[in-house]
Amino acid sequence: MQKPASDERHVGGDMPGFFGVLHTWGRTLEVHPHIHYIVAGGMLSTKDRTWHPSRIDFFIPVEALSIIFRAKFREEMKAAGILHEIPESGWKIAWNVNCQAVGESSASLKYPAPYVFKVAISNGRIVKLEDRTVTFRTKKTKSNRWRTMAHDVIEFMRRFLQHVLPTGLMKVRYFGFMNPRCKVDIETIRGLIELSYGFFLTQAEIEINPWVFWFNGKWNFPR
Repeated sequence: MQKPASDERHVGGDMPGFFGVLHTWGRTLEVHPHIHYIVAGGMLSTKDRTWHPSRIDFFIPVEALSIIFRAKFREEMKAAGILHEIPESGWKIAWNVNCQAVGESSASLKYPAPYVFKVAISNGRIVKLEDRTVTFRTKKTKSNRWRTMAHDVIEFMRRFLQHVLPTGLMKVRYFGFMNPRCKVDIETIRGLIELSYGFFLTQAEIEINPWVFWFNGKWNFPR
């Protein structure tokens, strides 16, 4: 992401800020590992300490990002020693990295936030346990209609327990200027963003909410 985003035609700067939330299950408790990344709508330039905002409706070209992601993923599989287990045809087809603007922070965080703490299924979705059969509620993709699904208790436990993460595995990770080890502290970055939009730090009489609205092309500071 850093390489295409650093192009001045897109965003500019050399340090993005984002975090990822690991999500391992689907609606029926099947294994569906994927990561939701929330990316700030702009990048920091460490060369001249300036903030480069992205456009409202565009961050970086997904075509270029998809090619880079495929190459990086292949390198990781090779380093892990499992490249031979993946069909060669998988590297020849076009990959798609879904990247879209989702509005202000309340919208971008609403979907992935629950996965930080909740488990694969809540008690509220379990309808009954009868004759060693567990019946629970579920929804099909892109549908708001509830339906029921039943599994033998052992199969239900198998599906549930495969989403219990190993001890020490982090479900949320921070990158770029959102990483706690970043040499540029977050308050400095907030100040640079304020300056880029005309909110000067010397205006002490104006109380600025530290919460930042991300991924809408600009960063809003509600008063």
